[in-house]
Amino acid sequence: MSDRSAFDEFVHARGPALARTAYLLTGDHHLAEDLVQAALVQAARHWERIETSPEAYVRRTMYHQNISWWRRRRFAESPLGSYDAPVAAADPTVRLTLEQALRRLTPRQRTVLVLRYFEDLTEVQTAATLGISSGAVKSMSRQALQRLRVLAPELADLVGADT
Repeated sequence: MSDRSAFDEFVHARGPALARTAYLLTGDHHLAEDLVQAALVQAARHWERIETSPEAYVRRTMYHQNISWWRRRRFAESPLGSYDAPVAAADPTVRLTLEQALRRLTPRQRTVLVLRYFEDLTEVQTAATLGISSGAVKSMSRQALQRLRVLAPELADLVGADT
């Protein structure tokens, strides 16, 4: 199988999952598409050197690209689009409440929560992915969850009790 066909198969198989993660990171359908596209362009350039886990490479690229984007952006984020976010709640009201609360977090807090609770990474893996200490991951997770509890107390079952 050629490198091109292997890359095409990867994009076809994992594209939707990457798009969902990108949406959770950005909170915007169009930015999510741009984020996935930018990460895949970089992966395509280096495809022959990505030996172990192409998905991990693309996801790490998305995380870093998203951080770079929000460091450059200093304006208010646009509202969430109509993209169907993969939120754990089947109830549309709960899903919308969670999306609105997540949108009000800082991009970094949202990224940490996505990595920890959607991507199911450990604190150490999240820290390594973002290039920060595990203590910073713990602190940001705690602060983000605390903020979610304030912004949307009706999500207490989903967010967990305040400790």
